[in-house]
Amino acid sequence: MSEKLRMGMIGGGMGAFIGAVHRKAAAMDGLIELSCGAFSNSPEKSKASGKELGLPESRVYPDFRTMIEQEKKLPADQRMHFVSIVTPNFAHFEPAMLALENGFHVVIEKPMTFTLEEARQLAAKVKETGLLLCLTHTYAGYPMVKQARYMVEQGLFGKIRKVYVEYPQGWLSELSEKEGNAQAAWRTDPTKSGKAGAMGDIGTHAAHLAEYITGQKIQKLSADIQTIVPGRALDDDGAALLRFDSGASGVLIATQVAAGEENNLSIRVYGEKGGLSWRQMEPNSLEVLWQDKPKEVYRAGQGYLSPVALHNCRTPAGHPEGYIEAFANLYRNFALTLQARLSGEEPDTTLVDFPDVEDGVRGMAFIDNIIASGKSDSKWTDFKI
Repeated sequence: MSEKLRMGMIGGGMGAFIGAVHRKAAAMDGLIELSCGAFSNSPEKSKASGKELGLPESRVYPDFRTMIEQEKKLPADQRMHFVSIVTPNFAHFEPAMLALENGFHVVIEKPMTFTLEEARQLAAKVKETGLLLCLTHTYAGYPMVKQARYMVEQGLFGKIRKVYVEYPQGWLSELSEKEGNAQAAWRTDPTKSGKAGAMGDIGTHAAHLAEYITGQKIQKLSADIQTIVPGRALDDDGAALLRFDSGASGVLIATQVAAGEENNLSIRVYGEKGGLSWRQMEPNSLEVLWQDKPKEVYRAGQGYLSPVALHNCRTPAGHPEGYIEAFANLYRNFALTLQARLSGEEPDTTLVDFPDVEDGVRGMAFIDNIIASGKSDSKWTDFKI
């Protein structure tokens, strides 16, 4: 398929951090072009954002309902192929459901919805329509995360026994939401973010990374959830003991009040024969530990990597790749899958995998279960979906 996929965007107008990230990532491989958008709940701001992005006025809409309605009326060779939803959590479900109902594929920010019930409804709609939904768990796009997952799948470490995953940030160490920080304001507002703060924002990333690399699913958890900064409405710190369905145990930490930390997501996985360690702030290296021989360091871009890791590398070894490239890998894999479908072909899903609607349901279930456990006096809470 030679034509570019046409993307519509909901949210992400002028001044929005994550919208700009999505646009850069989507454009990186030349497979996708931004064709239309409803960039704000303010029609004036949406119009101004579209003008700034160079879109024709006729393809900039005052709201997402109008956009989906009008795009559906366009000829097939003009209308958008999919919509990217980059709004705060509370504004995910309605546009995603409307897009699916009108035949448009969806890329959506995490957490997927505001509630677990909404996530279940989206999953049912995806199954009913057969359309694609990509959930942007960015860290699943890193080449060395792909390598880690591949090595676990190949059984190189034997049975996985132990998982440690932590995501410390420090940007909410003060009551920034009361000081004009727009990102902090909606993320700490239960009417916009949902029932979880740090655990919804970054804890879901940690949980997804643990399940993605190990191939195991969280079965039980025991959580300690806290709000450290006085006056904050949602959790900003927490930890949980985990038990996985194939026998591994684990520890998950997510905090946004670790003063001085940036985005220090890291994971360690140990099996019977060895283990691995990866850090998001040094993403091109994967440390591999063995019981009976010296530690190895795998590096992005090297020919000894697995096919799936190499597919997600973009530059020769020694040229750093990072957050935008990982994001772009999700968009590229989604685009290649969609292009194959539109051409009547079967994509190689081992190479072009991306988080999907089922990951979204598990993410919302994680939020429900970890908040329930944090409020409970019982030692263990069953992970319910």
